Amino acid sequence: MGRDKARLPFRGGWLGGFVAGMVARAAGSTVLVGDPAEYSEFPWPVIADRHPGEGPLGGILTALHHTESDWNLVVACDMPGLSEGVLERIIQAAEQSKADALLPQGPSGHPEPLCAAYHRQALDRLEAAFREGERKVMAAVRRIGAEMLPVGDLAVFQNVNTPEDWAAYGGQ
Repeated sequence: MGRDKARLPFRGGWLGGFVAGMVARAAGSTVLVGDPAEYSEFPWPVIADRHPGEGPLGGILTALHHTESDWNLVVACDMPGLSEGVLERIIQAAEQSKADALLPQGPSGHPEPLCAAYHRQALDRLEAAFREGERKVMAAVRRIGAEMLPVGDLAVFQNVNTPEDWAAYGGQ
C-alpha cells in the first residue's frame, strides 16, 4: 500500500487505533506489536516485534511470547469493517474450544487467520514452522490443532491492502 496502515485516518483517529480500541473493549486489554518508538502515542502498550519485516506470523509469535493469557485475540490493524460483536463471538468460542487456534471461516470455506484466537500452547509448534522458513500464517496454522468458527460473511474481516481497498472505506 505504500503507507503505514495503522496510521490511515479513520473515524476521527487512525485505523490502528480504531481496531485496537475495539479489541480492548471486546477482550478487556490490548497490546500492539510493532516499533514502540513509532507507536508511542497510542494509548496501549507496544511490544517490539521479535521478527520485524517477516510478516504477520512473526507478529503472532511475538504476541504469544509476550502473553500470560491462555487465549489471545490476534487482529490485524487494517480491518475497518470489524465489530465488537464479532470479536466477542470469537473470544467466547475460543474459551469453549480445546483447539490451539480458533479461526473464523466464511461460507466459502476460507478461514481468516489475522482475526483469530490463538492459544499460547500453540507457540512452540508455530515457532518451529517459522524456524523452518514458513512465513504464511495458514501454512503454519495447519501444523497445530485449529478449529473453525462458521461466520456468515467474511466481509467484516476485509483488510486494506491497496489504495483501492482503502478508498472503498472512504479513505483518502
